[in-house]
Amino acid sequence: MRTESVRARTLAHLIGLAALTIGASTMALAADEAPKAYGADWESWKAETSVTDLASLQRGARDFFNYCRGCHSLKYMRYSRMADDLEIPTDLMQKYLLPTDAKMTDYVTSPLPAADAVAWFGKAPPDLSLIARARGTDYLYQLWTTYCVDASSRTGANNLRLNAIAMPDVLSVLEGLKRCVYRDETVTGADGKPIHESVFDHFETVDAGSMSREQYAAFVRDIVNFLDYVGEPAQAHRRSLGVWVVLFLLVFTWLAWLLKQEYWKDVH
Repeated sequence: MRTESVRARTLAHLIGLAALTIGASTMALAADEAPKAYGADWESWKAETSVTDLASLQRGARDFFNYCRGCHSLKYMRYSRMADDLEIPTDLMQKYLLPTDAKMTDYVTSPLPAADAVAWFGKAPPDLSLIARARGTDYLYQLWTTYCVDASSRTGANNLRLNAIAMPDVLSVLEGLKRCVYRDETVTGADGKPIHESVFDHFETVDAGSMSREQYAAFVRDIVNFLDYVGEPAQAHRRSLGVWVVLFLLVFTWLAWLLKQEYWKDVH
């Protein structure tokens, strides 16, 4: 009986040690995988869009016309082409997206006079027809998610992706206001002397917007997706057609090889 009691205590002791070890390992792993402060990893944020997502493109078109067309144009995109590609009925297009003084065959232009834009913002807002092709979708997603309050700016806002940006934070009503929190770091300069500099650490919410962080991220992705489509409206068709072209070339190569074998069999 005494031997069995000792064995039981030893077994319980070993189980307890194993539980403590597993618990410590789990806590260490959780500490290693602890999420960073909001925005600390903003340079790794991805748009993760798809121009084959028709619902996203439709939402992006709606949001672009509600929040962006007042200043930005799409000078290579016609209303009619957009309606056809995004499967927007003509009556809805004319009711919600088409300006009263425009026709379906017109290009998407902005009503903002360039002179007024320069007076208000210091420069005219750029046309966004090719912005996704020029900058990339990840750049645009990071641009519209890294605004922060800056009292020294003429618009009261700045941007991590594009410092001293002229565009106001027009989407702050949705995202809310946030400020950049910096930390001091000391680095060694080329001359070997220490240099003190401020490095961005994280965002801090100043005033909440009408959307949650996840809702706003989805909102921006839809607009970025729409601009990706505008940059090359036929890209989804081109990619799907490319698959058939590759398959045709493979079959044609096989048939050519069979033909070669037939012609050369007498020679061999």
